[in-house]
Amino acid sequence: MKEYILKRLAMLIVVLFGVSIITFVLVRAAPGDPAIHFAGQHASVEVLERIREKYHLNDPIYVQYYIWVKMALQGDLGRSIESRELVTTEIMDRLPTTLELSLVAIIIASIFGTVAGILSAVRQYSAVDYSVMFGALFGVSMPVFWLGLMMLFIFGVKLGVLPVGGRLSVGIDLERITGMYVLDSILTGNWKALTDSIRHLILPSVALATIPMATIARMTRSSMLEVLRQDYIRTERAKGLSERVVIYKHAIKNALIPVITVIGMNVGLLMGGAVLTETIFTLPGLGKYIADAILAYDYPVIQGFTIFFATAFVMINLMTDLIYVYIDPRIKYR
Repeated sequence: MKEYILKRLAMLIVVLFGVSIITFVLVRAAPGDPAIHFAGQHASVEVLERIREKYHLNDPIYVQYYIWVKMALQGDLGRSIESRELVTTEIMDRLPTTLELSLVAIIIASIFGTVAGILSAVRQYSAVDYSVMFGALFGVSMPVFWLGLMMLFIFGVKLGVLPVGGRLSVGIDLERITGMYVLDSILTGNWKALTDSIRHLILPSVALATIPMATIARMTRSSMLEVLRQDYIRTERAKGLSERVVIYKHAIKNALIPVITVIGMNVGLLMGGAVLTETIFTLPGLGKYIADAILAYDYPVIQGFTIFFATAFVMINLMTDLIYVYIDPRIKYR
């Protein structure tokens, strides 16, 4: 196990190295002058030249990359052109918002997607099966930005039953501990803030969970059907075990391996997919942060976010692989 983890960590370094090179080159190849974005359109030539010297923009690209990597290894991802704040600080300030949204979305997607997939497999070719598969196809095909706008319009504007954006209503105070409002509300015993923060999370989390939920449902159905056709399942039935015991004690556990893989991948993808969701629902998370940075050509933020997201994605995949051992002890890593 230790050898496997070390090998995966070595692969992590290689992946991050490749991602950093690609990101750095693409950002530098984009049209526009970073010095102009930093100083403004009406800055003098002298000011622009000082900025280029200060940020090594006149140096060859490989020199710029070396300087950036050296700083990144020390935890310094540079300063934002727009806010002049450290990119690392701004990422950590906004991370709890995206993390909370992504966790709620993946919980919704995992529970409803897994249950729907199991019901669909157990009742294959029934009305339940056709309904679940139609819903899954509809969910996969539906753009998250369109769904978010429709939910916002219907439930927020027309019916007025849920907030249209933000994380807390005006006038509700909450002591910040972790930055995740639901958890902070529980830790501080602020039940009014807890109710309000949950209401603000419903629309964006459901919108973000729709595609992963459909994917998980389809994968669960496929995996369950494959397991239900195995010889040992027929043997269990021949022993006289009830269908409930066969399904819940033997089939589900063995069908979870590919489902866990999909769930693990979707945790990382949800953090990236939060860009549109957070923009639509005006949530101050990493998604809206990177969207604003791209529009402003804030290249330090773009580079820092990409490396942070790549690291998180690879680490989530590693943890997903390690969970397999606890789900199925027959799996051994060598």
